[in-house]
Amino acid sequence: MTFMRRLVCLFALGLLTAGDGRAEETKAGADSAPKPSTAQANVHVLPAMTIPGLGRQRQLRIYLPPDYDASERRYPVLYMHDGQNLFDAATGFAGEWEVDETLNSLAHDGLELIVVGVDNGGMHRMQELNAWDNAKFGKAEGDAYLEFIVDVVKPYVDEHYRTKSDRRHTAIMGSSLGGLISHYAIYRYPQVFGMAGLFSPAYWYAPAVYKYTAAHALPRDAKLYFYCGGKEDASMLGNMNRIISLVRNSGLPGDRIAVAVDMAAQHNEAAWAHEFPRAVAWLFAGAQ
Repeated sequence: MTFMRRLVCLFALGLLTAGDGRAEETKAGADSAPKPSTAQANVHVLPAMTIPGLGRQRQLRIYLPPDYDASERRYPVLYMHDGQNLFDAATGFAGEWEVDETLNSLAHDGLELIVVGVDNGGMHRMQELNAWDNAKFGKAEGDAYLEFIVDVVKPYVDEHYRTKSDRRHTAIMGSSLGGLISHYAIYRYPQVFGMAGLFSPAYWYAPAVYKYTAAHALPRDAKLYFYCGGKEDASMLGNMNRIISLVRNSGLPGDRIAVAVDMAAQHNEAAWAHEFPRAVAWLFAGAQ
C-alpha cells in the first residue's frame, strides 16, 4: 500500500495525528504517564495569539540565545512549525528536535539565533500547512497561516525582542507538511524570508507545487537547505529531487542550494534533530 493510501485510511479511521501519517492510538496516549519536560531554561512559552481569518488560538514558543539577557546584541531569527516538537519531549509527538540543546551547544562556536516555534493546529494541521486545496483532505489554509506568521507573529517578535528583522537574517524551517509550507513561504514572501530549511518536504500532498515552483523564481541570494531520509516513503526523495531541478532551472545559483540525504534515516524527529545542526550552520553562515 502506498504512503498516500495509508494516510487516507488513517484519516478515515480517525487515527491521524499531527505527524503526517504517523499514527498512534489516542487512548494509548491518554493513558500514558506524563513525560518530564526537557525544555532548557532559555525556552519560553509566549501568550497564545489568534490567527486572523481562522479564529483559532495558537501557542508560540521562543528560544533565546544563552547570552541574550547579558548582551545588547541583535540576533537572526528562525521561524519553525510544529512548535510542540521542537524543544520538549513532554509535548513532542514522537520525541523532539532538541533545537534548544543543539543551539546552546553551537553558541559556544559563535552560532547564535532566536527560534520562534509556532504550535501546529492538531486536527487542522493538514490544512494549515498546505497552500493548495486537496480533494481528499480539504480546503487549504496555508495562506491564512502564513499571513499570521508574517503579519502577527513576526511584528510581535521584532517589537519585543532584539532581532535582525531583515530578510537576510530571517529563515523558515519545517518537516514534512512543515517543509511543504516552508517551501511556499519563501516563494510567497521572499521579502520576509531569505532562507528556508526543507526537511522531508511532503510534496506528494500538493502536486500543484511543481507548477508553482517552475513559474516563480527566488531572489538570487536566497538559500535553500533540502533534507530527506533514505528510509522514508519511496517517493519522497524523487519528489524532492524533482523540485531541486526546478529550483536550479529557475536560476538560483548552485552555491545557494544545499542537499543532504541520509540513506539510513526515517521520517521522524530523531532524524530531523540529527540533521538540524548542519542545516542551521549552513543557512546562517555569514548571517551572525
